[in-house]
Amino acid sequence: MQSVHLDNYRLKLVGGDMKYTSKGALIFLALIAAILSFFTQINGSNSATTSSPQLDWQLTWEDEFTGSNLNDEKWSLYTRGNHDWKNTMSEAPRLLKIEDGLLHLSAIINDKPGKAPAAYLTAGITSEGKFSYKYGKVVIRARFKSAQGAWPALWSLGDKNKWPANGEIDLMEHLNFDHKVYQAVHSEYTDKDPTEKNGGVTNINPVDWNTYGSEWDENKIVFTVNGKPTHVYLRLPEKGEKQWPFNQPFYFIFSMQERGGGGNQSGSNNSSHNPASMEVDWVRVYKKSVSYREGMVKGISYQAMTVLK
Repeated sequence: MQSVHLDNYRLKLVGGDMKYTSKGALIFLALIAAILSFFTQINGSNSATTSSPQLDWQLTWEDEFTGSNLNDEKWSLYTRGNHDWKNTMSEAPRLLKIEDGLLHLSAIINDKPGKAPAAYLTAGITSEGKFSYKYGKVVIRARFKSAQGAWPALWSLGDKNKWPANGEIDLMEHLNFDHKVYQAVHSEYTDKDPTEKNGGVTNINPVDWNTYGSEWDENKIVFTVNGKPTHVYLRLPEKGEKQWPFNQPFYFIFSMQERGGGGNQSGSNNSSHNPASMEVDWVRVYKKSVSYREGMVKGISYQAMTVLK
């Protein structure tokens, strides 16, 4: 004889026959039997094939740059500032165009130096204050019309604090006519330790369409070019918060910059190469999800469920 205790009830199984001492115990046993029957049907040889949970990427935000105007619910134009990446920025309409499903950001010689002190005029946009993302996958499709001194970039900055404490994720930087792009992170930690391996270089054909992106989670950032991993930056908890400011939302910056000399090693400008430009086909942001798919087992149906991570 075997016995099972449940609160004040005792169930007895004697010689294969069920005896019970209360109505509540009988109901409980019937529930257990139903559950066991369900799993037996799922695992039985005659059951239908079922899908196990799948890890997927679910699109959560995008811009395909359709129409003829910049979507001001997603983007703002960048204005000129003192930093090297925006000291030629201009809101002049002729520098930004959306046509045939493409965003065109141009760099031209400043033909009106009396209105602006910069030798060149360039365009840039940002999603600051309108869209930020924390973790997930980013993919951007772009190509360049290059020039000596040109510096197009696709990148992100953290919402909190100022640079470099807020962190920087460079999805793509391109210089001159180079057949390579740079991808990196920047922070207080990398800024103070020049030996820190914070990025990498990948070969491309700059006149072709290429995709640039990253897959980012709580412990790492994996950079990609054309869907292939190119460099991994890991979180190092023992190094403290300054090494990993990448635990906050980040906003986008797409900048078409001209710069001669300086830290980006682009060298002197050659005005005969202008106008230069960067074209962006689309930008897409995904979140990782766990999906349970719809199916039927022995006449028992179930429906899909997706949980974003």
